[in-house]
Amino acid sequence: MHVPDGFINAPVSLATGLVAVAGLAVCLRGAQRELDDKTAPLAGLVAAFIFAVQMLNFPVAVGTSGHLMGGALAAVLVGPYTGVLCVSVVLLVQALFFADGGLTALGTNIVLMALVTAVVGYTITVLAQAVLPNVRGSLVPAAALGALVSVPAAALVFVLLFALGGNADIPLGEVVAGMTGVHVLIGIGEATITGLTVGSILAVRPDLVYAARRYRQDLAIHHAPAR
Repeated sequence: MHVPDGFINAPVSLATGLVAVAGLAVCLRGAQRELDDKTAPLAGLVAAFIFAVQMLNFPVAVGTSGHLMGGALAAVLVGPYTGVLCVSVVLLVQALFFADGGLTALGTNIVLMALVTAVVGYTITVLAQAVLPNVRGSLVPAAALGALVSVPAAALVFVLLFALGGNADIPLGEVVAGMTGVHVLIGIGEATITGLTVGSILAVRPDLVYAARRYRQDLAIHHAPAR
C-alpha cells in the first residue's frame, strides 16, 4: 500500500503529514508508559522483523501481490503507541533508502500503514479478547482478527484520501472495488503471519508480549494467597 509521490495532491498530503506528526507526538509520550527493560529491546527487533517481512511479497490475485503491513502485529507485541513508532521507522527507512513510497507521501503512508493499522488492529484485538475465553491462547485468534480487519480499514482510509485529493485519472468506484477486494485478501495473509508470529512468541516468551499482560495479571489475582 505504499503511496508514491504525486499520487495524492499537495493539500491532502500536507494534511496527512500534519496528522502523522501529531500522531507520532502522541505515540512518543504514550510509548514511555509501554516501554520497560524487556519491551525496549523487543521494539527494535519488531521494527527489524517488520522491515524484513515487508520485503517479501505473496500473491493475492492475478498480477497482484501483497506484503505484511505490521501495524497490528507491532501493537500486540510492544503496545499500540510503540507499535506505531516501530512501523513509522520502517516506513522512513524505506522511503529514504529504498524509494518504497515517496518522501512527500511519507505522512500519508504513516497515517495508513502505521496509525490506522495499529489503532484498528489493537482495538479489534482487545475487543476480541473481551469475548474470547480468558486464557492466554485466545490472544492468537484475537490478534489475527485484528490484523485481518486492519488492512481493509487502511484501504478504506486510502480511498477517502484519494476521493479528497487523488491525482490519478481513475474512477472512484474502480478504486473502491480494487482496494477493498485486494486488501481483504492481503488481510488474510496479514492475519496468518500475525497469528503465527504471536503464537510462536507466546509459546516461548509470553512475558514479552504486551497484549498478553492481562492474562498474567488475571493469573496473579487468581493465585493470590487468602488472608
